[in-house]
Amino acid sequence: MTGLLIVGAGGFARETAQAVRDAGAWSLLGHLDDNAGLHGTEVDGVPVLGGCDLVHDIPRAQVVICVGNPRDYAARARLVRRLDLPQDRYATVIHPTAAVSATSEVGPGSVLLAHCDLTAAVRVGAHVAVMPQVVLTHDDVVEDFATIASGARLGGGARLEQGAYMGSGALLREGTAVGAWSLIGMGSTVLGDVPPGEIWAGSPARRLREAAAPALDELGTERMGRPVR
Repeated sequence: MTGLLIVGAGGFARETAQAVRDAGAWSLLGHLDDNAGLHGTEVDGVPVLGGCDLVHDIPRAQVVICVGNPRDYAARARLVRRLDLPQDRYATVIHPTAAVSATSEVGPGSVLLAHCDLTAAVRVGAHVAVMPQVVLTHDDVVEDFATIASGARLGGGARLEQGAYMGSGALLREGTAVGAWSLIGMGSTVLGDVPPGEIWAGSPARRLREAAAPALDELGTERMGRPVR
């Protein structure tokens, strides 16, 4: 059984560890986290082996990066760039209760937690975080580094561009797009396209302000054509 390292030791990393245990496809070696205070401890019975760069010392293990939160949802992209691993080092973790249709695709480094539903011809990119009970319907496209919090739903033909964040319970109307590194607040209803690098919330969703600095930094990186994968 192939060994798996989870980069991160916070909530999303712990949820992913449980999905790995439930799937039974890997031997879970442990967490890696740059918080030195966690090194040598256990999180939910899983050891924290050391800092993130330890991935280079265990070259046969597969890796999944499970960091980020609404205050800094660009953290995964920064770590992917920093660690600079070949794509084949990254695992794709799908909880056994997730329903992924035969016509749908999920990229390397992505995580689908319990009871997600990808109905038909859904495209999920690399290093995407999909939380429990998310519904992605026909022809949806979710680009690299996006985050979809629990209970969010996308209508058919919708798109989340690179690094976009959908809050818990948010709804995206069919055929609409959320721009790169934009954030949609929890419970919002998005009825039209959202530009890149903005925060929207409400029902119907409206622009609140510009996205925070970490997201805007990644948006600038993308526009300059620098690689993030």
